[in-house]
Amino acid sequence: MILITKPFLPPKEEFQKYIDGIWSRNWLTNMGPLAAELEEKLKTHLKAEHLLFVTNGTVALQMGIKALELKGEIITTPFSFVATSSSIVWESCQPVFVDIDKDSLNIDPNKIEAAITEKTSAILATHVYGNPCEVEAIEKIAKKHKLKVIYDGAHAFGVEVNGKSIFESGDISTCSLHATKLYHSIEGGLVISNNAELNQKLKYIRNFGISGFDSFAALGINGKNSELHAAMGLVNLNYIQDIHRKRKALSESYDENLKDFPHRKPLWNSNATKNYAYYPILLENEETLLKLKEKLENNKIQTRRYFYPSLATALPYLEPKEMEVTDNISKRVLCLPLYYDLSLEQVELICRRIYESK
Repeated sequence: MILITKPFLPPKEEFQKYIDGIWSRNWLTNMGPLAAELEEKLKTHLKAEHLLFVTNGTVALQMGIKALELKGEIITTPFSFVATSSSIVWESCQPVFVDIDKDSLNIDPNKIEAAITEKTSAILATHVYGNPCEVEAIEKIAKKHKLKVIYDGAHAFGVEVNGKSIFESGDISTCSLHATKLYHSIEGGLVISNNAELNQKLKYIRNFGISGFDSFAALGINGKNSELHAAMGLVNLNYIQDIHRKRKALSESYDENLKDFPHRKPLWNSNATKNYAYYPILLENEETLLKLKEKLENNKIQTRRYFYPSLATALPYLEPKEMEVTDNISKRVLCLPLYYDLSLEQVELICRRIYESK
């Protein structure tokens, strides 16, 4: 069976060394030395001045909304993982969906202003598959209408635009370090802010609002992460270049082997680096997609309709809304297997099976 994804696991003995240290210190959570070390190393690696290691990417989004004290309506994308929208609702705000660009699959900046009302407090956009949004256009709109900006960068670990980390954009950016991501800490997330005051506020939120042994500075939750998760993050960070190299080679093999198969790929931001987080393809129509998916599954090859269906129609706690481009794209997009342990021979096999579906 060829899986759609598989977590990267480092040599067990390297992880075990960190575990031995955790046992000797008997310090398991509450921002122990490994969690603090991981934060510092990720700041350097991602060129981020203010970065916090938190429970997961969803909590990072919720913390961001809370820290910015957002109310009312938040403009967002219907083409994303459910956590993007559910975090808005969870924080008692209202998602307002704006359709996506047919090429990049990110939120279409040209359609944002028409959705702004007197109740709008922010824009929450997703860097889909790690492909950076048009951050300059979004920033211009946000400044004009005095809105906050949060970027869901769950897929965007390591991506840079014009030599700068994509996480520098907006008021707050988040990232997921879930086990399925190209870099992970088993479970985990990052929240990156653009100033020290906001970073301190997020620190309070992460730790129940506690400001001292017997004092509180703000309303908070438990957004901390453990030493065990930090240990995995530290070990995996040593392999990030190798992971990137391998995923790049696999993606390029797909490119070469599928060059004569009728499909297209999302248009990547021309000023951005690639992190090869996913390998999505767009088929001619849903019928073709379902036929291909069945063919591959019959050959024990997993695929994923990611993202499907549109969040604007799928969530039972929101009124359904048609989005022409998203509705169309979500029915035609399919992600192929991509992970460190996948071999070039397996990619070639997958591609042969894809051609057989024609």
